[in-house]
Amino acid sequence: MSERKFKVQAINDEILEKFSLKNRYAFLNNNLTSILSPKEFNFLREVQRFCMRYEKKNNITHGPNEDIYDWVRDFGEKGYITRQHTFDICDIHYDDWGLAADLMRNIAIDMFDPQFAMGGGATVLAINPVYEHHENIPQRLEALKDMITGVSPGAILITEPERGSDAVHQLTTCTPQDDGSFLLNGIKIYNTNAPRSKWVVAYATQEQNNGNLMAQFLVNTGWEGFGVERVNIPWVPKLYLGKETLTDVRVPKEYILGPVGKGREHLFEGLVPERISIAIMGVSECWGALAHAIIYANNRKQFNQEILKFQGVGFLLADLWARTTNLTLGLLKFCEAFDEKYEKFGGEIPKNISQAMVASASQFKYQASKLAKKVCYECANACGGAGLCDNTLLYDYLNISRIQEIVGGSRQIQQYIMSLSLRTLYKMSVG
Repeated sequence: MSERKFKVQAINDEILEKFSLKNRYAFLNNNLTSILSPKEFNFLREVQRFCMRYEKKNNITHGPNEDIYDWVRDFGEKGYITRQHTFDICDIHYDDWGLAADLMRNIAIDMFDPQFAMGGGATVLAINPVYEHHENIPQRLEALKDMITGVSPGAILITEPERGSDAVHQLTTCTPQDDGSFLLNGIKIYNTNAPRSKWVVAYATQEQNNGNLMAQFLVNTGWEGFGVERVNIPWVPKLYLGKETLTDVRVPKEYILGPVGKGREHLFEGLVPERISIAIMGVSECWGALAHAIIYANNRKQFNQEILKFQGVGFLLADLWARTTNLTLGLLKFCEAFDEKYEKFGGEIPKNISQAMVASASQFKYQASKLAKKVCYECANACGGAGLCDNTLLYDYLNISRIQEIVGGSRQIQQYIMSLSLRTLYKMSVG
């Protein structure tokens, strides 16, 4: 790892050197080599090699003054913004693609920099609906390629100041015009990347609070009437989250991804990849925090022995390690199953299978978010002051894990979805 910049060095040089990206990747790989297919492992190593070279070449320290958005184009040019699809429609072809490949990509990038990985995840949420509804319209394909290749990050505008988890009853309106365009009016908030994005996917409704009249739009943030301010989220100081004020923003008909009456359907069709992506981020944060804590516990001595040998530390890390490994296995199996069905059914997974996967995605999002918060806190705590200061990325992991239960639908919303699924399963099983 390049020399990390911090205000005061609290960890000695010998241990700091052990935290290199190379060593953390080695720890991860020794855990995953037995459970990944050769194709998955080779792609993981490919992304890792790029990240190590990129960090060294650009003298990246992951310090507070670096702009993570400066890296987007370079990662996009290599195809590391997303691998959920291959993008032949944009003259882009990836041999390694699908949810399993995206799991590999995200684990590697999250260990490189967790805030950068989260920003990339938000771009993917904007890419997916444009990919699903491009209809070979040039303007949509242009925006899609911009986001895939890192010309610009993307953002998705769902949440509103008075409409958080209730995404259906929106207040932002879309008013049809004679030329087929729409005028958007309203306020959105907490949208990751929005202040730095050229393209956003926005939802609005023709009648406030009426989910049946929702529509989905691709919007260029440079259009007249689009205003954005940055919302300060102290836990992720390098990410730009926005509050957007839409004042008669005219959206031409070429940019209407889902007409009135289709917005709600389009919103929900993206829930599985969205929530699985958040689960992937959560388990990636677990591995990043564990790598730091286990390296530290094997090098830091207290009472003349490595602190890993004390049961309070060793047993704790062993428990967190086991839980992270098990969640990884389950998540990998889900991703592989999703990819198999996606390919089998030509990208159109049958509704009954998709509905079942919605519940599973909520389960993974719920469990991964809870585990990330637990693992990142306990790993930082096990390292004492060294885990809480700014000398390592543990500081970032501790902070970013605190918001995983909120993004993509709060913990309570996931529980609500799961409880409804239990009702559905009961009816299917018993009648």
